[in-house]
Amino acid sequence: MVNDPVADLIIRLKNAGSVGKATVSIPYSKLKHAIADKLAEAGYVAEVAKHGKKSKKTLDVTLKYESGAHQIRGVQRISKPGRRMYLGVSEIFPVKFGRGKRILSTPAGILTGEEARSANVGGEELFIIW
Repeated sequence: MVNDPVADLIIRLKNAGSVGKATVSIPYSKLKHAIADKLAEAGYVAEVAKHGKKSKKTLDVTLKYESGAHQIRGVQRISKPGRRMYLGVSEIFPVKFGRGKRILSTPAGILTGEEARSANVGGEELFIIW
């Protein structure tokens, strides 16, 4: 049993990329699917697909490589189950001088930091990725 499904998702993606895997299969949830879709839009993974029925659903994520190097160089989990971290819209700043992304859970859904600032919403800061 995994107590932190978001951390499990991002660490599985990072570890699979570091050993050169093409795809990763993860137990399905709507939150993980929304996060994986946002990572695909941001260019960190190539494709996201849901497979299976009922309780046997999995999320298959195809990893993205550029000239042999994995797109995910590092991740840092910010908000954890024991300590939730929230940001107002005025506290959202670029990550790694614009080279990384901040993923937030907002009332408007899962958004990157730039999207949250333009939509003028704050929320729970899930993790940063670069």
